[in-house]
Amino acid sequence: MPAEQPAVFFDRDGTLIEEVHYCSDPSQVRVIPGATEALLKLAEAGFALVIVTNQSGIGRGYFTHDDYNRVHEEVLWQLKPAVLTAAYYDESAPDRPSARRKPSTAMLEEAAREHGLDLSRSWMVGDKTSDIECGRNAGLRTVLVETGHGKDHLGCGADAVVPDIGFAADFILQETACAK
Repeated sequence: MPAEQPAVFFDRDGTLIEEVHYCSDPSQVRVIPGATEALLKLAEAGFALVIVTNQSGIGRGYFTHDDYNRVHEEVLWQLKPAVLTAAYYDESAPDRPSARRKPSTAMLEEAAREHGLDLSRSWMVGDKTSDIECGRNAGLRTVLVETGHGKDHLGCGADAVVPDIGFAADFILQETACAK
């Protein structure tokens, strides 16, 4: 069996794209400046790139799975030429949590099984405490970005707090180089 690949798991809203209250329309998608370049650097360094996102707007009835899929396609288009390995989402509302909703590790574990990922060498990047807790619960190192809701979650216990996704990629690459 081939060696498992490390991954960087990303929250979507507020981390890779600008925070929009219940983003449900592709016209609302704005990739955070530097996100594409950050993803390209991480991919070049050998990381799989995976989105794991809570999308409670579906569970609350604010938008549909089809709306989510249209937004997701726009995110992928705007991130080109970077290519994601996979994306996972949970549609549960917070008052009806599922076994998949972050901070659960279920989406990370599913990605690891489906794509041969090594969670022990992987990272989680997000803008909320639930993202950081998800990563820690799975044994990942974690980075909180100050974009999106990040400035409201500075005390979440992340391994690093950085201004944005570009700084997160640089931090991960520096830490990975030091560990070799």
